[in-house]
Amino acid sequence: MTSGPVRVSVFGKTDLGLAREHNEDAFLVADLSARNASLQPEIRDHVVGPKGSLFLVADGMGGAAAGELASQMAADLIYTHLSTVWATDGETSDERFAYRMREAVELANHRIHEYAREHPELRGMGTTATVAGVYGAALWLAQIGDSRAYLARGGEVIQLTKDQSLMQRLVDAGEMTEEEAEQSERRNIILQALGPDPRVKVDLTHQALERGDTLIICSDGLSGQVRREEIGELITEYPEPAELCTALINLANSRGGPDNITVVVARLEGEGLPGSGGAGDVGYQRYRLPETAAPTGERVVVRKTLEVASPSAPGAEAGLEAEPAPAAPTPPAAPADEASAPSEPTRVRRPGSMLVAIALILLAMLLVYAATR
Repeated sequence: MTSGPVRVSVFGKTDLGLAREHNEDAFLVADLSARNASLQPEIRDHVVGPKGSLFLVADGMGGAAAGELASQMAADLIYTHLSTVWATDGETSDERFAYRMREAVELANHRIHEYAREHPELRGMGTTATVAGVYGAALWLAQIGDSRAYLARGGEVIQLTKDQSLMQRLVDAGEMTEEEAEQSERRNIILQALGPDPRVKVDLTHQALERGDTLIICSDGLSGQVRREEIGELITEYPEPAELCTALINLANSRGGPDNITVVVARLEGEGLPGSGGAGDVGYQRYRLPETAAPTGERVVVRKTLEVASPSAPGAEAGLEAEPAPAAPTPPAAPADEASAPSEPTRVRRPGSMLVAIALILLAMLLVYAATR
């Protein structure tokens, strides 16, 4: 932990966009020490406590009400797990915090998958999830899908996450440039989401923080329309998180607003963070959890509990006392003139596991073709 306070100024906002009839995005802003998830003044500007702070963006997929339900369930379940199991954990190391974050995402995936299996009308429901936890002077990220996290430092905006998408695979393989991937009609094909499959591989990454850093988490409704450089320009023009959220969404809408747009902005200050140049490099940094991060035997117990749990409500956390849905406070909504109200979605924008398999086959064919050219 740090020797001084770390202060967070944060805001989140979601918008329908100009082309969709329903909003399948969700977001969350929470002080885990106070166990408070909201956009009330005490959360919009707070000191990071001994259990850290949590920010999340989820982008749902599926027909009927499936996408909206999946993203909301992800936010509820992840928050519930961290505000109960982590909040009462006697171990307070960085490794245990990262472990609890990954665990929360895995449990959310299991719960969404089981709920869809028990409700055939919701088959194919799923959601991305980019979860950011500030703990001391460090930022931890747990990602599924292609919702992104950026960090602005020293006038430069750098992407901290890596899209789990077909296009990113092709970029990594050297078969396509980032510019080509951004223009591709297949850029929204993701290879992993919470819900479609019984297990997921959480991409866990780490970033040391500096005083003055700005964290931006967003759905692809923003990242697909607004470039990194433009985010940096708007940060300079709109230093307050609420104003920056509005400016980013307005820019995406000015370019057609083809998708729901969700963004969470957090500015980090305080003597608990090193000054300029004191936190090292910025960028995608995968973190491998040590075996000592997990409590002895606890993971097996949790999974056995999940296997026999009766998921009675969308927000009920296995292994915990069930309450009426939602199990946790709903992702905070901005005032009525700042947030869109989601209703019943009717679209399917991202693939389920079958289309993911097809995408992987196409990728393999492209790589074989490239090798024989």
